[in-house]
Amino acid sequence: MTDETAPIASLDASLRLVDQLDHIFSDLGKALAAACASDGRLDEERFDAQQVLSYEFALAAAELQSARDFLKQVSVGAQAENAALAQVFAGKTLPGTVGRMEAIAAELGHSEKINGIRQSPDYLATLESASPAKLAVAGARVCAGGDAFKAIATNDDVDMAREMFVRFARDAVAPLAEEIHRRDLDIPDSLLRQMADMGVFGLSIPEKFGGSAPDSGENTQTMIAVTEALSEASLGAGGSLITRPEILARAILAGGTEDQKADWLPRIASGETLAAISITEPDHGSDAASLKLKASKVEGGWVLNGAKTWCTFAGKADVLMVVARTGSEPGFKGLSILLVEKPRYDGHEFDLEQGGGGRVRGRAIATIGYRGMHSFEMSYEDFFVPDSHVLGEEAGLGRGFYFTMNGMTGGRIQTAARASGVMMAALSESIRYANDRVIFGKPLSQHQLTQSKIATMAARFMASRALAYNVAKRMDAGGGQMEASLAKLFACRSAEYVTREAVQIHGGMGYAEEYAVSRYFVDARVLSIFEGAEETLALRVIARGILGDHLKAAAG
Repeated sequence: MTDETAPIASLDASLRLVDQLDHIFSDLGKALAAACASDGRLDEERFDAQQVLSYEFALAAAELQSARDFLKQVSVGAQAENAALAQVFAGKTLPGTVGRMEAIAAELGHSEKINGIRQSPDYLATLESASPAKLAVAGARVCAGGDAFKAIATNDDVDMAREMFVRFARDAVAPLAEEIHRRDLDIPDSLLRQMADMGVFGLSIPEKFGGSAPDSGENTQTMIAVTEALSEASLGAGGSLITRPEILARAILAGGTEDQKADWLPRIASGETLAAISITEPDHGSDAASLKLKASKVEGGWVLNGAKTWCTFAGKADVLMVVARTGSEPGFKGLSILLVEKPRYDGHEFDLEQGGGGRVRGRAIATIGYRGMHSFEMSYEDFFVPDSHVLGEEAGLGRGFYFTMNGMTGGRIQTAARASGVMMAALSESIRYANDRVIFGKPLSQHQLTQSKIATMAARFMASRALAYNVAKRMDAGGGQMEASLAKLFACRSAEYVTREAVQIHGGMGYAEEYAVSRYFVDARVLSIFEGAEETLALRVIARGILGDHLKAAAG
């Protein structure tokens, strides 16, 4: 085998291994579904008894999907550097995936389904593709290329948007990011106006309502490109500003009346109306079915009583998308969405009193990172909301959870893009520092262990990015809901790994606030918590969805 044919042969072996693991994964899914079922349907008690296996199952699903998408992407006309990094990713990731599947198989008494996979030629070839020598070569290439690892070709419109926002983020957002983080400042109004003028808040809103998405579909790839660029400059003061209008706009498009769409969407798209999302409650976290904030019917509308927490951007927002219990039905069926209008407030707390005695108060929660937008604890006391501000009006009562889920799909793929932006920033800083820092007589980037770290970091970033863009294509075609959760799960875990290694490469300076990698590290930690905590996403969305599909297929 020549050096020229080795990468293709190794890629082919890794793709075959993914296919083999897909078949085994499907068989294990059927076995796990049976263990969680009663009378052909998921049984909550049995499902909860298999939480550990279901969690590992979801992680394996995310790893397999990311490996498949990355390997397929580079197998067609990719640069040699990307092909080498795809091999690195497969060689570093898939053995761990096999380990998860072995543990699931052993617990379910189905070890025969995966026995022998570690001795297969394709597994051994994949493992060899991440040998120390190959990791070092791949890492040296990444270090020599500087920011070349960021290059990606999509289509002309997406590439143009990316270039425009890379410049904007570099010139307008990045210079403010460090001060906003260290002093926990509000995002300046001047920056919000610039972003509104550039159309940031209307990326998922159809053109007929003043946004930039096509009227007959979506343009999720553009949203991802813009999010990455802004998040690279600042997670809290850049890319995360897109999340709230993304979720609210999709919820309005899914459940709003025509009058509500015509009223709210143009204002959101233009930035005239800034949005915040208010779902989480102090005692229930990601358990939406148990939400208790009460909306009681009164003449002409509803009054809210109760508490919410982690309502990011609540101070500056003009409207809060509040999920409240309007009915007596338990679980999801009694939930509705109320659009709560309020003035904009600067700072870390606010107190709004209505003429009739209603009141809403907000206090920012001190956090280690993700600063600038502030996440608020909220308290409602007889706060009045008119009937016209119930999403879907009377027909929308009790359907709030389903409208919210439409919004969260967009929020999750957008969060995967935020993770990619943070990883880009951390990798760029790590490459620059490794090339400049001389230790034991040579640049850090010439040490094998550093090269191995850089190669693995770049490979995880590129795999996360490949998955996100492929999911975007599926979403634009009308699918991709499950894959959006997989992308979010994998990218956010990857961002934690990449930023951790970035701090480690910087050594003591990585722990100093004067180096941006310390900010990337604490910012990345929140990504696996919001827009669906990792555990809830893995168990209640991914594992539950896949196992449910297996049971439906078995039932015919």
